[in-house]
Amino acid sequence: MGGSARNPGGLEGDDAPGQSPYQRLSQRMLDITGDQGVLKDVIREGTGDLVTPDASVLVKYSGYLEHMDKPFDSNCFRKTPRLMKLGEDITLWGMELGLLSMRRGELARFLFKPTYAYGTLGCPPLIPPNTTVLFEIELLDFLDSAESDKFCALSAEQQDQFPLQKVLKVATTEREFGNYLFHQNRFYDAKVRYKRAKLLVLLNLSFAYLKLDRPTMALRYGEQALIIDQKNAKALFRCGQACLLLTEYQQARDFLVRAQKEQPFNHDINNELKKLASYYRDYTDREKEMCHRMFAPCENSSTAGER
Repeated sequence: MGGSARNPGGLEGDDAPGQSPYQRLSQRMLDITGDQGVLKDVIREGTGDLVTPDASVLVKYSGYLEHMDKPFDSNCFRKTPRLMKLGEDITLWGMELGLLSMRRGELARFLFKPTYAYGTLGCPPLIPPNTTVLFEIELLDFLDSAESDKFCALSAEQQDQFPLQKVLKVATTEREFGNYLFHQNRFYDAKVRYKRAKLLVLLNLSFAYLKLDRPTMALRYGEQALIIDQKNAKALFRCGQACLLLTEYQQARDFLVRAQKEQPFNHDINNELKKLASYYRDYTDREKEMCHRMFAPCENSSTAGER
C-alpha cells in the first residue's frame, strides 16, 4: 500500500543505542491523542474535509509488529476494500482515532500503544501481550452517513418536518452508497439504495408542490413515487392530498384508504379522511348514510387508536 515504506515492521533509520525502531520512529511522529497513545506520520497529504465521526470509510491498511517485514493483518489483497462504518466495523480504538484525523487520499503511518490496540492480553497467537503495533492506512474515500442515519430513525411524521436541504443530503448519501455497491458488483443492494434516494426526492417534490398549491404536479410526483414503492404510505398520502385539492373525492378516498391500510394509526392520514368526509355534509340523508358506511373503517381505526 503506497510504496513509501517497503520495510515498515523493521524500519530503516540511524541506530541509537538502547532504542528500538519504533522508539526512533515515534520521535518524529505527531501525538494525536495527547498521551503518546496514537502517533501519526503523514506519508502523503490528503484533500478536503476530515473524516466525520459517523462516517463509513473506504480504506486500505496493513498492520505490522516490530522487527517483522510481513503484515499480520492487511486488506490490500482485496481488489475492492469493504466499506466500514466507524463505531461498528472497526475494532481498534487507535485506528478509529487515526481515521478521524485523515482526509480523502491521505496515506499515513500510525503507532498504536497497547491501550489503543490489543491491550495487556494481546491477541494470541499473533499479537503478544502489551504490544505496540504499526499500521499504514490509506483513506480512499468516506461517506458521511450522519444525516441519513438520523433521518431513517425518525417516524414518518418527523421525516415530514426534516429540512429539505437535509433530505436532499440524505438522498445524495444513499446514491453514493449505491455507487459504491454497484462498483462492488452488488447490483441488488445498489438498486435498493438508488431507489431509496429517488423515492426521497420524489416524495419531497410532491410535498413541495402541495405547499405551492399545485396539486396536479404533486399528484404526478406522488404517482412516480408509487411506481418505486406501491405500498409507500407517504406517497399514497401525498396523492390523496393532491386529489382532495383537485376535488377528485373518490380518487382521494382510494389513495387515503390505501395509506391507512399501511399505517392504520397515522393521525395525519386519519385526519385527512375525516376532512374528506366533511365535503359530503350537504348530501341528502341517503347520501350521508352511504358516506357514513364509506368511512366506517376510518372511524374504527381512530377508536382503536384511542383504546
